[in-house]
Amino acid sequence: MTAAEQSTPVHGIPCWVSLMTGDLRAAQDFYGAVLGWTFRSGALGEGFSVAHVGALPVAGIGQTAPGLPTAVSWTPYFAVVDADAVASRVRERGGTIAVGPIRLGPGRGVVAADREGAGFGFWEGRTPPWSFGRDNVPASLELRTSHAFDSAIFYAEVFGWASEEPGGCEVGYAYQQDAVVVRQGGRTVATLRGGGDASALDPRLRPRWHVRFQVADLEAVTAAARAAGGTAGPPMDSPADGTEVVISDPDGGIFTVCAHPPDTS
Repeated sequence: MTAAEQSTPVHGIPCWVSLMTGDLRAAQDFYGAVLGWTFRSGALGEGFSVAHVGALPVAGIGQTAPGLPTAVSWTPYFAVVDADAVASRVRERGGTIAVGPIRLGPGRGVVAADREGAGFGFWEGRTPPWSFGRDNVPASLELRTSHAFDSAIFYAEVFGWASEEPGGCEVGYAYQQDAVVVRQGGRTVATLRGGGDASALDPRLRPRWHVRFQVADLEAVTAAARAAGGTAGPPMDSPADGTEVVISDPDGGIFTVCAHPPDTS
């Protein structure tokens, strides 16, 4: 992707998702078989590739450094103006910084965790011009946490949500869904919901950001994931995304597929 095709996203909104994995080639084979992605080299070097659906960039997949004990996980990135200032706010509010800020290609990135250990990242710089819920990019982003309101305060203070700046993010409560909803420009860009259990042995139940991808045939995708060496849970009903299935790739990366676009009204 050329610099002309990139854009500077609004501060505080999700701007990218990326998977760090121990075997880049195996991950490409799995996600290509399950979600139909093709891959191209990115601007970050040979150990990083960008997944595409047609000509549209969807997500990134990176190779972890040999011997580095990094958990395999899907990580959402949020756009920021000043990565150093945001990193300071994360630490001041009880979160942790795992990596960065470091220069990566056209920008600067940070990998962090909130007070409950849910991993997330933020990015200073230009990004591919996509947004949640449109085309083939992730359909939605949801944080499962022990305390949705406490987490909403943490992220609002870190990313300036509800700052009333023109074009910024708004935070509200969805009574029918019992969730904190973050919107920008009338669209839902993130949802924070209770139910996470930091002491759970099952990693799917621990506080984490869940990335959802829309698929045309939920049953076929589930079968493809199992055939490619992954695992898939039973279909479940989601208040925002209809029927969904939680899938784990062979390396332990957890993501969710849903049967139709979320309601962004």
